[in-house]
Amino acid sequence: MTLRRVPKSKLAIRRARELRKAMTLPERELWRLLRDRRLANLKLRRQQPIGNYVADFFCESANLIVELDGASHDGRAGYDRSQQGCFESRGLHVLRISNDDVTGDPEAVIIGVAKAAGIDVNDWLKGGRNLVKLPDDDSSRTDL
Repeated sequence: MTLRRVPKSKLAIRRARELRKAMTLPERELWRLLRDRRLANLKLRRQQPIGNYVADFFCESANLIVELDGASHDGRAGYDRSQQGCFESRGLHVLRISNDDVTGDPEAVIIGVAKAAGIDVNDWLKGGRNLVKLPDDDSSRTDL
């Protein structure tokens, strides 16, 4: 079953739109690395409504949800468990990453996301390809 057939609540859709406009710094940093098929040509979407919840990042081809955990998740363990249960009941794998890891070691985060998506990172790199392709105008970072 594709995600398009999964009912999404109108509230979740509205909330996803709000969250896209108010992304945290770690979410923006990770999105910069994941968007436009930059990570091993994987198509990821940000703030994807699934059921009554909103996933931070979603890769349909790998059935993968990437959730960032930081200060906004403090005191929300019950909510996070319920959300993860919803995602897993739909056959999705949930990868949780701390905001500190995104800002402190983005290369390790990207490798973790690629592995969780089923990419053989060593094989990918042996082919002489960069794991992440950043646009030429992004001079603030080098390819990972």
